[in-house]
Amino acid sequence: MPQTTYEQPAAELPDPGVSKGGRGIVPVLAFAGITVAVMQTLLVPVIKDLPALLHTAPSDATWVMTATLLAGAVATPIMGRLGDLNGKRKMLLASLAVMVIGSLICAFTDDLVIMIVGRALQGFAMGAIPLGIGIMRDELPREKLGSAMALMSSSIGVGGGLALPAAALVAQHADWHTLFFGSAGLGVLAMALTVLVVPETSLRAPGRFDVTGALGLSLGLVLLLLPITKGSDWGWTSGTTLGLIAASVVVLVLWGVFELRSEAPLVDLRTTVRREVLLTNLASIMVGVAFYAVSLVLPQLLQLPTSTGYGLGQSMVVAGLCVAPLGLTMMFVAPLYARISARYGPKVSLMLGMLVIAIGYGAGLGLMSAAWQTIVIAVLLGAGIGLAYSSLPALIIGAVDASETGAANGLNTLMRSIGTSVSSAVIGMVLANTSVRMGPVTVPSMEGFRTSFMIATGAVLVGLVLAAFLPSPRKAAAPVLLASSAADAAARDAGEPLPPVPHPFADSDGFRGRVLEDDGTPVAGANVTLIDRHGRQAGLTTTDAQGRYALAAPGHGSFVLAGSAAGYAPRARPVSYPADGPHGPRGESDLVLSVSAPERRTAARS
Repeated sequence: MPQTTYEQPAAELPDPGVSKGGRGIVPVLAFAGITVAVMQTLLVPVIKDLPALLHTAPSDATWVMTATLLAGAVATPIMGRLGDLNGKRKMLLASLAVMVIGSLICAFTDDLVIMIVGRALQGFAMGAIPLGIGIMRDELPREKLGSAMALMSSSIGVGGGLALPAAALVAQHADWHTLFFGSAGLGVLAMALTVLVVPETSLRAPGRFDVTGALGLSLGLVLLLLPITKGSDWGWTSGTTLGLIAASVVVLVLWGVFELRSEAPLVDLRTTVRREVLLTNLASIMVGVAFYAVSLVLPQLLQLPTSTGYGLGQSMVVAGLCVAPLGLTMMFVAPLYARISARYGPKVSLMLGMLVIAIGYGAGLGLMSAAWQTIVIAVLLGAGIGLAYSSLPALIIGAVDASETGAANGLNTLMRSIGTSVSSAVIGMVLANTSVRMGPVTVPSMEGFRTSFMIATGAVLVGLVLAAFLPSPRKAAAPVLLASSAADAAARDAGEPLPPVPHPFADSDGFRGRVLEDDGTPVAGANVTLIDRHGRQAGLTTTDAQGRYALAAPGHGSFVLAGSAAGYAPRARPVSYPADGPHGPRGESDLVLSVSAPERRTAARS
């Protein structure tokens, strides 16, 4: 039989993982992300008052912030992997529920230890960001996915920017515990909307949850981030700081060795070291450094008294309003990102975003003498950070299997968190070492503010260089139909037996297998589509009389095999080329279809 080339438009390609009816998915998931961001920013307006509010020393009060950071760092990759295995909506609801419990614990206590426990529980909600991105990939049409992921990825900055003035207003005019009641209320509302609007995805990753890997990663992250966040209190050359850093290196190396030998690792390190994934994660650290620097500098500059000679003398609420455009601009650039990415690719939008960030910090070196100038800085940085944050999940999703979306984006979110932790430690040290004495108090100096901006500029320029080495998007090869579906349809209509599927390649050069019913009966004439990592069709064929198919692999990488036939529910599974094991191209990649219209099946058999 002569081979026929057939190319179906991407918009018309049936995608079994896409839900066309969920119009409310994007705003609900974005609201969940903003809720998580509000939780993170909640205590910023009262951070300087925490020692008095909790009746403790300043060094102990910082544990209230540190606990949230550590819990969030641990939760993001773990919840992402659990979502891949057990269902992303289920794990999203679990993350929000834990946050609500933590908020209520904090709302009813003035005890330091109990407050730390509650804040740690709140930190587990950080897993909602990669879970939301994974749900969007599974449920949304491809033409809407770019702007939706951009909004979800930017929700941390959006929520943080909006929460600052709101939290400051509440802290000035009500009891500070009201902040936690508000956080709990937002969490409950996000859970209710998720139950009503967001469907559970059908895509599941194979394997089991790696408990040992989760414990090892958690221990390694705690040992790493603890000295980073507390180094200024303990001393950067103290035995405790250096000992914990050394211990974290040992634990993470041992964890990596274990993960490479595990059949079902928590994090697929072989995927992580791919150039596109590795460089994206390293760039994410740099963007995290740049994002947190402005959050540390501008509020302090705005609230310092004018008697310092450089302070702007604004109230807590006005300072929050001046910084709020940072988050608002991040939200408004999501549609712009979608247009740039669709035309030039997420690599270009990431580099453009980093360039805008560098310009914003560069301009900020000379724009610190009036409140309106801080708004200009916030808008510029918000636009750049919004573009950069929006690009990161698209780059990650384009480089990993669909079944690894949650875990991969969880790791990427973790990289951003590490960047913010490093930023907090380094800039905190700079501001402390350059502070000046004003009467009975010590305050940050203008030299410290400018040095902090220069550090952020340097970090984002390093990120720009890393992004430049990301591979450029390649055009998809034209798919080849190895068995003519038109000819097969004519043969079926004439009652003739279907011809065998040709196998024009060696055993290791493509995908082959069978399409079967639940009871093992072969499905003849089923359509089998190969979809590449960018959602484009990379191959199409139909099965023979024994349900067999064969598709050539257009190149190395991750793909999705989708099977469909009249009277059956469609089915999809992630595959990769090359890969070992029973589901890789060296084995059989079977698809099992469930009957959806029994009467049609009975009629066809009769």
